[in-house]
Amino acid sequence: MADVLCTSGPADRPFEEQHDTVSIAVVVAGSFQYRTPNGREMMTPGSLFLGNAGERYECGHEHATGDRSIAFNYAPDFFEQIAADAGAPRGERRFRTPRLPPLPALSPLATRATAGVALSLDLSWEEMAVELAAAAIRLTAGLPPSRRSATTAAIARVTESVRQIERDPGAAWTLARLASDAGQSPFHYLRTFRQFTGVTPHQFVLRARLREAALRLLAGDARVIEIAFASGFGDVSNFNAAFRAEFGMSPRVYRTRGARVA
Repeated sequence: MADVLCTSGPADRPFEEQHDTVSIAVVVAGSFQYRTPNGREMMTPGSLFLGNAGERYECGHEHATGDRSIAFNYAPDFFEQIAADAGAPRGERRFRTPRLPPLPALSPLATRATAGVALSLDLSWEEMAVELAAAAIRLTAGLPPSRRSATTAAIARVTESVRQIERDPGAAWTLARLASDAGQSPFHYLRTFRQFTGVTPHQFVLRARLREAALRLLAGDARVIEIAFASGFGDVSNFNAAFRAEFGMSPRVYRTRGARVA
């Protein structure tokens, strides 16, 4: 495991690199453009960065500065073994897409990885690596290669939205407000945001709030109702229901069990 902090920005030109191993990284902060032979994707908090051994790639920060990821690297033979044990057919043991968006199934793993670094929790990174690989294999099964094209202006608008939400997940983010800030109609903004992040604005905001709430639960002893309100939920019952749907348990149970099941 490596805690990777990048300070590159618009003034820095991207350069070609190569994955020496199979690579999976949890993006925990910031955003960047990731280009591989399988396509070009926008990486945002909660998403997974995927790379095959021997594959060339570029990371670009044309529209904002900096990101942070928690990276796991796998020897090809070891990854092949995990993929086989996870039931992946032989032809499905290489990633055909460079990214998984912030899906519900990834929230517990992304939060556990973030908490392990940010809160210095005692957890098994070896176990985390195996679970993350198995999840990535399962969730990418059958996905076609990514082939996205976009204007620079469109990517810049979505990048700014992602950074705004990340700075304050608990703010009153509505489709109308985000679209207005981006200078687009709600219809075009919704379509553009989903195209580049893989989720709708509502889903992105909801998962950002839930990850923030989960970290607050692990970091201190504030009451659940206080954490719910601080994370942008106006009703504690809605928070409890959303948290249970995302993490498979109530906020109180999550706090009690901590990083063992995060």
